[in-house]
Amino acid sequence: MLQRAAGRCGKWSADDHGETPLIRNHIALPAADGVHTSSRLRPADPPSSGTAIRFEKGLPVVPPDPIIPFIRGDGTGVDIWPATQRVLDAAVAKAYGGERRIEWFKVFAGDEACELYGTYQYLPQDTLTAIEQYGVAIKGPLTTPIGGGIRSLNVALRQIFDLYCCVRPCRYYTGTPSPHKRPEDLDVIVYRENTEDIYMGIEWEATDPVCVELIAHLNDVVIPANGKLGKRRIPDGSGIGIKPVSKAGTQRHVRKAIQHAMKLEGAKRHVTLVHKGNIMKFTEGAFRDWGYELATSEFRDVCVTERESWILDNLARNHSLSIEDNARLIEPGYDSLTPEKKAAVDTEVKEVLAAIGESHGYGKWKSMVLVDDRIADSIFQQIQTRPQEYSVLCTLNLNGDYISDAAAAVVGGLGMAPGANIGDRAAIFEATHGTAPKHAGLDRINPGSVILSGVMMLEYLGWQEAADLITRGIGTAIVNGQVTYDLARLMEPRVEPVSCSGFAEAVIGHFDP
Repeated sequence: MLQRAAGRCGKWSADDHGETPLIRNHIALPAADGVHTSSRLRPADPPSSGTAIRFEKGLPVVPPDPIIPFIRGDGTGVDIWPATQRVLDAAVAKAYGGERRIEWFKVFAGDEACELYGTYQYLPQDTLTAIEQYGVAIKGPLTTPIGGGIRSLNVALRQIFDLYCCVRPCRYYTGTPSPHKRPEDLDVIVYRENTEDIYMGIEWEATDPVCVELIAHLNDVVIPANGKLGKRRIPDGSGIGIKPVSKAGTQRHVRKAIQHAMKLEGAKRHVTLVHKGNIMKFTEGAFRDWGYELATSEFRDVCVTERESWILDNLARNHSLSIEDNARLIEPGYDSLTPEKKAAVDTEVKEVLAAIGESHGYGKWKSMVLVDDRIADSIFQQIQTRPQEYSVLCTLNLNGDYISDAAAAVVGGLGMAPGANIGDRAAIFEATHGTAPKHAGLDRINPGSVILSGVMMLEYLGWQEAADLITRGIGTAIVNGQVTYDLARLMEPRVEPVSCSGFAEAVIGHFDP
């Protein structure tokens, strides 16, 4: 959906969830008339009270009165942010009786920033400084400018603060309209890597002279030198994109996913590495291999891989099982393998039993974090056909974009899908939907995505009691049919919708069981 030009901001397009990278300097660009931020009207100073969150070893150290910057958001942000703030403040007050509170600090991006700072001032330095200083922020939806400056405000923020994990929980709230027969079976958290893969934006259009030169070099020098690519050639007139996937980038991302799974219980202590490594062996396949390497080294005492669990379980079921028989159980077609391949599987079984047979065996592994992997396209099917088998889906950038939206569709759509972007020194919580400008100011839009992003923020702060109040309030409001028009029109029987602010009040009204 396109948003019309707004004030001094210029032309805008629909939000793209942050798919296109920052292409110019991230700090505020000079206004078209040459007037810079410093000579324009300044926003309010930070709150006079409150304390900054600090980070130690990538984790937040949270005071009882954290200062948290917020970006209202474009379009319907004028409606959904006040509703969200009302719910968050009410939950914190009820949960902690005044012993904890959030000191809100309004900062600016998108339309509001342009109005205040000048044309093309999409991300003023004041905003970036505030997020850097206070560490945790929350934002409504932001539109994406067309033309000079920044292509995506969302990706700009992710890149500037190195927010390498995009976290998208997808769970079902009873009563939410869904196209799926059993949406309640899906309860997953998508960990999408934010900084690498195709979305890094290293690409050239087909007519770019650099692209033409690069194709010639690849065809004439690089591909022939590989020795394994035969007579393959990149067709003339092709656009070129580079897909970087690094070990360091992969492992810091997988580390966050495993740490999250460690906080869960039972079968939900499960991380699935989602990849297309059967085709892209040295990028997506490496993502899988580096993920397993991290799990079986840094997290060895609390992790078990799927194949390891099979080996251990086979022996637990039959203590006299031979190495060969164990190998036969874990490897389909074992008896048809060559002697060399049989020996490799036998060695795998021996090494697993020697390394973790005592520490992880005899059922001990069942309380640990299970790490497995699945091909990306199969996950699209499996989150519909057997979603209860999955918990944390750890993906690269492009796969994570697709899968998180697909999972959100199962449980009711983006209106109920929260999101967070997390790094080692900052975290930004955000709506995952667009700005819907035609609904702005009408007090009718669903604030669920931002409210649930606020729940994620409270959990990140360690304020679980307040988060649980909101989760209960949202669930009860939906069951009672107290929902905004987007959900009300899909319910059977249809219900009379409540306003955006009315939904917030309904959530607060259901804090108590």
